[in-house]
Amino acid sequence: MIGLPDPGDWEARKQRRAKKKAKATGAAGAGVSPGAVPPQMTNPWETAARQLQEQRTDPAAVSAARPATAPEPSTAGPAAAPWTVVDEHSGAAFARRFGRGVLWALVGALALLGAKSVLVPKNTPAPAQQAAPAQSGPAYPADEARAVAARYARAYLAWDEKTPETRAAMLATVLPEGADTAAGWDGHGRQDVLAVEPGTVTPAAQRQARVRVDVLVRPAAPAAPKPGAPAAPAPPAYWVGLDVPVVQAGGRVVISGPPGMVGVPASGPAAPELDGPQADAPFSDQTTETVKQFFTAYAAGQTETVTAPGAVVPPLPSGIALVAVESWTADQGGGADRTGTARVTWQLGGAHLEQSYRVRLTRVVAASAQRWQVAAVLGGTTT
Repeated sequence: MIGLPDPGDWEARKQRRAKKKAKATGAAGAGVSPGAVPPQMTNPWETAARQLQEQRTDPAAVSAARPATAPEPSTAGPAAAPWTVVDEHSGAAFARRFGRGVLWALVGALALLGAKSVLVPKNTPAPAQQAAPAQSGPAYPADEARAVAARYARAYLAWDEKTPETRAAMLATVLPEGADTAAGWDGHGRQDVLAVEPGTVTPAAQRQARVRVDVLVRPAAPAAPKPGAPAAPAPPAYWVGLDVPVVQAGGRVVISGPPGMVGVPASGPAAPELDGPQADAPFSDQTTETVKQFFTAYAAGQTETVTAPGAVVPPLPSGIALVAVESWTADQGGGADRTGTARVTWQLGGAHLEQSYRVRLTRVVAASAQRWQVAAVLGGTTT
């Protein structure tokens, strides 16, 4: 494009001249003196560069002095000068410098980041750990605790100075091995236990628990003041509360320490007002005789004749007689099964005792006839 010779042509020419030079050197009497210095070839790239430099300095003079054809390389003259680097005035040099700068800047940034990661540990917050589900141990053996506490309470509050070994033997079955079987008793007096009612079990730490036991006791009558004098009447029985400490050890529940006597409330809390079912007066009148027949047979032990097919109602024990069915109120409803409340008075133990029952009736159909019969009976008024 700028008049420079093709490098391929230059190489070909160079090889041809080298061959000619070899021939000239080997031929004798070629007109060259033995001490003459062989001519040096001119580099066409240097010539082209010099011409381009002259053209930039004075384009008119160069144009006038330029020969019509490319000059042959000079065979004489000083040694070839080194290649002259031409300054580039386009954006290529700037682009190369800018690219190298960006590359070195990137390398420096990566080096700084690597050094920071080594010298300054990254404080990465620990991942939030999920709360481990609460692992509860096996449920406390409340039934066994009640049984052990009830046996202990019966033996603990019953004594007879004439047979102290009886109490000691009963206590030993629920006390730890080697425990004192006297359990705080001084060995005097006499007291009987009439009833034992275990209640609430309150678990505590280290497999311990506290069991509430209500005990009905009756002290023995005091001895007569004088021989032959009438014996004093026996004191009345009364309830006493007992908090019994127990512990589970070796696969069993045993008494872990002395108990403490506590009071028994004189009365319970006030009962809430409960909404009862609405009464069905016509149906109550229709089935009153059926209910009376049932309770009469119930006391006589002949329930099979007054109950519905398939119903099982065990009879009452002997010695109980029906005085009267005081009332029968059927609940509102419909269908083949109906329920109501009966108030009944019984005679037993030389006294009259009024009680309440929930009675379920079912309609039994046979051929063209139908009647109501008792299918179940439950004590109380719970609906």
